[in-house]
Amino acid sequence: MEKNVLKEKSYAFALRIVKAYKYLCYEQKEYVLSKQLLRSGTAIGALICEAQYGESSPDFVHKFAIALKEANETRYWLELLKDSAFIDENVFDSVNEECVELIKLLTSSIKTCKRNITNSG
Repeated sequence: MEKNVLKEKSYAFALRIVKAYKYLCYEQKEYVLSKQLLRSGTAIGALICEAQYGESSPDFVHKFAIALKEANETRYWLELLKDSAFIDENVFDSVNEECVELIKLLTSSIKTCKRNITNSG
């Protein structure tokens, strides 16, 4: 079976987000921003998995585009949590770096798939 780097990285990222959510709720007593982070941060991987069974190439691209939007939203919540002192700079840097990597991988995958759709049509 072929290794799916994007799926693996998004799953590992989702696990980090779940752990961050637990920390924010139990240690920081922060429930609103952390819930948003949990929703958007775990949606990335779910959408990537959903795209694997897309009905068509455009559907695949569409699911990846939504995953990209969720990744961008996740960066927003991470920045807000950092700037409001719920997470420190080191935690932010580490998680944000993974999020940026997912954004780059998704962007590249979308461009490649769009190019393949154009070339096959």
